[in-house]
Amino acid sequence: MPLMEHLRELRHRLTKASIALVLGAVVGFVVYDQIWDFLTEPYCSLPDSQVVEGGGCSLIVTGPFDAFFVAFKIWLFSGALITAPLWLYQLWAFAAPALHGREKKYAYIFSPLAGILFVSGAALAYTITSLALQMLFGFLPEDADPYLTIGEYLNYMLIMMGMFGLGFVMPLLVILLNIAGIVTHEAIAKWRRVIIFSAFLAAAVITPAEPISMLALAVPLILLFELAELFCFFNDRRRRRNDPASGLDDDELSELDETPSELDETLSPLEEFEDADGREDKRP
Repeated sequence: MPLMEHLRELRHRLTKASIALVLGAVVGFVVYDQIWDFLTEPYCSLPDSQVVEGGGCSLIVTGPFDAFFVAFKIWLFSGALITAPLWLYQLWAFAAPALHGREKKYAYIFSPLAGILFVSGAALAYTITSLALQMLFGFLPEDADPYLTIGEYLNYMLIMMGMFGLGFVMPLLVILLNIAGIVTHEAIAKWRRVIIFSAFLAAAVITPAEPISMLALAVPLILLFELAELFCFFNDRRRRRNDPASGLDDDELSELDETPSELDETLSPLEEFEDADGREDKRP
């Protein structure tokens, strides 16, 4: 396909994905109150949040546009989740013609698995939010009240759920790289300590400065990486077992097959003739 045809196809797919996202945002607009209640449940269940008269949560607004921006983010976020199968299919339809049969098979397997891992990570982040906030509020002095803005709380929830979801998907990418032959088990085993240290470091940077969220992200992430390493070990061993040249060195010669090929049998006999100088030459 020429370059312009690729660009037209990409524009066609992006247009359909955008329409699906807008329709999903409309659904998010309709169920906005239910989504907001769901996102604020971890915070509103804390005793420290009940500082407003009447027992309401102490989330406040500090600017005239804060409420609109919060609602707009929730509309887009919920719309992206609701219509994820539609716009993901458009991306898949654009990339699928360039894939081979085996690559398509792996994509059909790993795409739903990636979705399950992402949702699992986001659910874990949602579950530990109340514990993390309770520990953070424990550092408040006795005469201080935890007044949070709705924008700060929403950003905290979306970042935590998104980062936990992406963190759970990363080991799956390692498996895909191993299947493609880019990453080997030997390389993963060599850098195991660095990977474990990087997992704790990333968890400390992404999560707030408290141990609950950090451990909740780092420990499952390391366990998933260990499972990915185990898969890479068996996959590399299977690959070496099926490859007859896997045990040979780079400068080691393989055995020569002296069986005549069909091409050798079809060669015509040498014909002798005299060249211009009178010397006898032999050519096929």
